[in-house]
Amino acid sequence: MGQTIGYIRVSTIAQNTDRQLDGLALDKMFEEHASAKTMRRPKLEEMLEFVREGDTVIVHDISRLARNIRDLHDLVERITNKGVTLKFYKEGLIFTGDKKDPMSSLLLSMLGAVYQFERSILLERQKEGIAAAKKAGKFKGRPQSADRKRIYMMLDEGLSMRATARECDVSLSTVTRVKNERALKSDTEHAQGAKEKA
Repeated sequence: MGQTIGYIRVSTIAQNTDRQLDGLALDKMFEEHASAKTMRRPKLEEMLEFVREGDTVIVHDISRLARNIRDLHDLVERITNKGVTLKFYKEGLIFTGDKKDPMSSLLLSMLGAVYQFERSILLERQKEGIAAAKKAGKFKGRPQSADRKRIYMMLDEGLSMRATARECDVSLSTVTRVKNERALKSDTEHAQGAKEKA
């Protein structure tokens, strides 16, 4: 029989966590002290590594687990793909790893559809912005495909390359390339510095 695991996130240490899953019988609790905007959530990653098939993860509400709709979709998939049930206490939503469960499949499909809708709206706005900038003579061409500073920041915060790729909406190979470029630049600068000192 699987374990019942709770995940709590609060934005500051001063906040009270008792009300989130108060009164629920839990075998283990993971408590995160981080804001909703924080990329790095070590307790969440620890919980994801800990859970096993047959376990149940309970979170007070969706905002405690996910930062946005894409984050929610990805986390639901990561958890349920392990054969773990995910329950959102406040919303009364339950996601399971059972592919034959029509309600769970419907909910996950709806999350994916909402994400695609949000992304299509964003892309449309970007196109409109570029068109307006071209018309005004202010368009400077296509920006770099990878936000290197953001990738550096997340890698420096301790995120894995896979997690960084997911957060930046780029491929794993892009993160690998950017990481290698920085390492090469650092080695070159170090060698140049040593040469100048000599």
